[in-house]
Amino acid sequence: MLVQGFHDLLSWVYLGILLFTVFAFGDAAFRREDAYRAADKQTKQFWLIILGLAVVVNLIPVGLFFLVIIGLIAAIVYVVDVRPAVKAISGGGRGGRRRGSSSDGPYGPFNGGR
Repeated sequence: MLVQGFHDLLSWVYLGILLFTVFAFGDAAFRREDAYRAADKQTKQFWLIILGLAVVVNLIPVGLFFLVIIGLIAAIVYVVDVRPAVKAISGGGRGGRRRGSSSDGPYGPFNGGR
């Protein structure tokens, strides 16, 4: 019974890793290619290949756990480092509002939104 519970937990972990890598791959696919160069990151093709391999490794039923972890690390690097830089270059801000005003606080403008 304990082994079955651990297997169920591990299945949920694998599903979470798969969904995370699919998200990273999809996000990389929909970003503009020139934004990667402007952000001084690797090319879009590089990230599509790396993240695509991470998704494929997650779909293989053989338990190559170390390859799954390597793919997860690549997806984390993309989401934490590359995605924000590319998003900032391509104008992926919130709602197209202006940013960086001298009166902006952590929760919005101090001047009441004027």
